[in-house]
Amino acid sequence: MSIRVLIADDHAIVRSGLSMLINAQSDMEVIDTAADGKEAVEKALQYRPDVVLMDLSMPPGENGLSATGRLKEAAPEIDILILTMHDDEEYLFRVLQAGASGYILKSAPDMDLLTAIRTVKSGAAYLHPSATKSLIQEFLQRVQKGEEIDNYNVLTEREQEILALIAKGYSNKEIAEQLVVSVKTIETHKTKIMEKLHLKTRPELVRYALKKGLLDFD
Repeated sequence: MSIRVLIADDHAIVRSGLSMLINAQSDMEVIDTAADGKEAVEKALQYRPDVVLMDLSMPPGENGLSATGRLKEAAPEIDILILTMHDDEEYLFRVLQAGASGYILKSAPDMDLLTAIRTVKSGAAYLHPSATKSLIQEFLQRVQKGEEIDNYNVLTEREQEILALIAKGYSNKEIAEQLVVSVKTIETHKTKIMEKLHLKTRPELVRYALKKGLLDFD
């Protein structure tokens, strides 16, 4: 089965070029394109692609960072690969926190982009080599400072909200009703939360939430 890709970029020539590249692959197909973040979210929710290739900057419309956060809350099962000109760790951390599965530069070779699409579709994260170096340096600096490594800030706002509700004892069905989403969506969020926090059981989630001060029942 082909990897179904939605391309979001404000330049028509870029959308056309990327479409030609991706459609030339035997295991991929472009199902549609979008010119800004708002259109990308709308079409992603309509067509449910496997991967959204999201440009980070799309003036004057909604940017890729904002769209990524909104789309991951609405459809966490859709993987988002950020395509950008910015080789800057500030952008890297912001897109990962928003829920993106990968980050690749527009200057990267075509084969790297295709590899990135296949990687995020497989469930793994893809980071451009320079981005990986930034992450490692940041990690080592925090270790050297004696800081505890905590992935809580990598969770989206919706994932943080669901984590607190799970820890308070609400079932997936109850959380789904409270947030007006499907049970399947909650289950997908829960899986992502446990992956990001490197936790395996519900009791571990509860202990983590207690440590983070998330069990305020007021």
